[in-house]
Amino acid sequence: MIQELVRIGPISISPFGLSMVLAFLAAYWQLGRSMRQHGLGSADDAGAILFAAGAGGLVGAKLYYAALYRDWGLLLERWGFVWYGGFALGAAAVLFVARRRGLFSWRLIDATVPAMALGYGVGRVGCFLVGDDYGVPTDLPWGVRFPVGLPPSQAGWLRSEFGVEIPESVPDAELLAVHPTQLYEAALAIVIWRVAVAGSTRARAAGVTGLVALALLAAERFAVEFLRAKDDRFLGPLTVAQGVSLALLAVCLVLIGRRRASPEAG
Repeated sequence: MIQELVRIGPISISPFGLSMVLAFLAAYWQLGRSMRQHGLGSADDAGAILFAAGAGGLVGAKLYYAALYRDWGLLLERWGFVWYGGFALGAAAVLFVARRRGLFSWRLIDATVPAMALGYGVGRVGCFLVGDDYGVPTDLPWGVRFPVGLPPSQAGWLRSEFGVEIPESVPDAELLAVHPTQLYEAALAIVIWRVAVAGSTRARAAGVTGLVALALLAAERFAVEFLRAKDDRFLGPLTVAQGVSLALLAVCLVLIGRRRASPEAG
């Protein structure tokens, strides 16, 4: 995989960094489009919301990662970001900015979630390019070997870092093909984005389209986690992310039911 695209003096630009920039640009484009469609604010408001989401998301993702592994030294590393940590703090930052700017409403969910899905899908491509967040070994024809991953998809690393059960006959140095779960998530997130955009043209109670898309994102993450090479299965066979996904899915379903029961409030 590609660890560095270009180096300018001490500054190294990786595919992941580039994909993050593209993800924010894509999210900004969709957010501005959605806010205009729903009659929410201006381009300046869209920029403020995206900045809040980005800053809160990056800090939250990093804090979650360090807390998960109980090592605050990880805050200084360039790698190590967890989606749900970023989602939690990013969402809180967006709500704060929305209240300050008088934009807080159910329609804001319809505007922001499609942008989040699109940005997430684009960002996951960067994870693939640097060999991060891949899956367990597979014999499927689209399995991918990551010789320069984080870590490489060698049998020894999969055993020691992620606790993957691999036959002892397979030497530690053997490079194994694994599920490209980053691409699975990228594809599913793009599909969810398209579903959300299509749903926004239908007459529904404010907030329902965004909540449905958010529920789909939670369900997608829950499903893909079964194929991920992970070492945080602290909830029996489930990962921490799956536990959070189930909680988020339950909240979304409750809120969808309430919005459909009383759609008059926008």
